[in-house]
Amino acid sequence: MRIRPATPADLPLLQDIERAAGEPFRTLGMTEIADDEPPALELLERFREAGHAWVAEGDTDAAHPVAYLIGEPVDGAFHIEQVSVHPDAARRGVGRTLIAYAADRARDQGLTGLTLTTFTEVPWNAPYYERIGFRTLTDSELTPGLRKIRATEAEHGLDRWPRVCMYRGAP
Repeated sequence: MRIRPATPADLPLLQDIERAAGEPFRTLGMTEIADDEPPALELLERFREAGHAWVAEGDTDAAHPVAYLIGEPVDGAFHIEQVSVHPDAARRGVGRTLIAYAADRARDQGLTGLTLTTFTEVPWNAPYYERIGFRTLTDSELTPGLRKIRATEAEHGLDRWPRVCMYRGAP
């Protein structure tokens, strides 16, 4: 598996990955999440232009992304906005590898670590992130930027299901 910066040609493929990665949410009764539209091409391009969009290429088709991660610095840490793995490539360490890559880039930029927001009761969300070294932040630990992100998520109805902010220090 190879991690590389996303290219403009990758962006529609990232939307396809996001749609496929959303499908398992149906099994948990979270159809609104499964049906949610992927990030717009303009938003993906903004992350790409900033140098904060990476893809993992598949083992069988090296030019074809099977996963992606986008994010940006927020209050001294690198905030993972989205990490998605196509179900056909799941359970092979692809997400973990992308997150490790983002952690290395964060460290190179002098950031303290990684943050993300996620669902607490989805097995491949908060429980997974805990297994790879993230911890849940308390309300008093939330930075202004993370509070703003959580408020935006709430406005979009994501708080219908329990969510948390998580943090992992730089390696």
